[in-house]
Amino acid sequence: MKKIITIEDKPQWTNYVKRALRYDFYHTWYYHSLDKTGQPILFVYEENENFIAFPLLKRNIPGSDFFDFTSVYGYTGPISNLDFKVLEDEFMESFKTSFIEYLSTGQNVTVFSRLHPFFDQERLMEKFSGVHANGKTVAIDLTTSIEEQRAVYRKSVKEKIRRLRKRDYLVKVSDDIADARIFSEIYTENMYRIGAKDYYFFNENYFVNLLTSDEFDSKLFLVYKDNEPISGAVVVCTNEIMQVHLLATKTKYLNDSPAKLLTDEITVIGRALGYKYFNLGGGVNFKEDNLFGWKMGFSKLCFEFNSWRYIANSDLYNSLLQQKAIDSGSNVDFFPLYRNPVLA
Repeated sequence: MKKIITIEDKPQWTNYVKRALRYDFYHTWYYHSLDKTGQPILFVYEENENFIAFPLLKRNIPGSDFFDFTSVYGYTGPISNLDFKVLEDEFMESFKTSFIEYLSTGQNVTVFSRLHPFFDQERLMEKFSGVHANGKTVAIDLTTSIEEQRAVYRKSVKEKIRRLRKRDYLVKVSDDIADARIFSEIYTENMYRIGAKDYYFFNENYFVNLLTSDEFDSKLFLVYKDNEPISGAVVVCTNEIMQVHLLATKTKYLNDSPAKLLTDEITVIGRALGYKYFNLGGGVNFKEDNLFGWKMGFSKLCFEFNSWRYIANSDLYNSLLQQKAIDSGSNVDFFPLYRNPVLA
């Protein structure tokens, strides 16, 4: 049996997420409620007490009566009350049939979803084909000792952290929601400095809501120098994984790289709280760039990051490409091609 849960039905959405064997905060009702780029839905296929739930954003394709689906920013993909490693083929095939039937009921053209590097969702999505390698994410294994963890730090990282501690940089976990304003100001300054798009700007209320949500545990870490908060991060902890959702440093302190000390201290607290991984993420657009290299300075543990790219209606897809004079054989790494602003 299948059902479509909309963002208006928080209790049902939350119920399926909480029942999942593994999920991340990217799957939650709250996180989807923040996204205004499409209509959030949770597609659910279930047999008796077992289910697979797939959160997506349904969007109208500009200049047409057609629709496509995408995922929120972050690591999403399907979740289930069962381990993807041991899902029975019959159950996966039934999910596939049900989902394809749903896509065929409307003018739905494509589906794009980022997958979660920790959840083994590829075994299910390969039933459709379209699993695409996007790069790697870097993680720190918190089940090892802190000594083992620090032993693999790049030499320059170790030295920087030592100097920051010597100069009395301190890291604290805030228990005052009023500090959301402090971090908001640091983050906004950082976004202006790098020329970020409007999509990456958030007001103070966004941070307050993020830190007070009852669907996951968010922690605000702040770095202080001479009692001045100069850097910080919102770290979201869900099940066995903790990860930085947003991080920023005041411009005048960038050369001191307080984020290195911050990263180390987050792992100390995460280990004490029983988390298994601190996911640092990948590079910009998941390329092995300078940001990726910075993260590799802390750990050599990497996970594959994949996306799922599926064409539900080939005729409609090709007609959209033809309207925009886009070569369907283009090797540009962008999906769907008709939404590529460079080609369109």
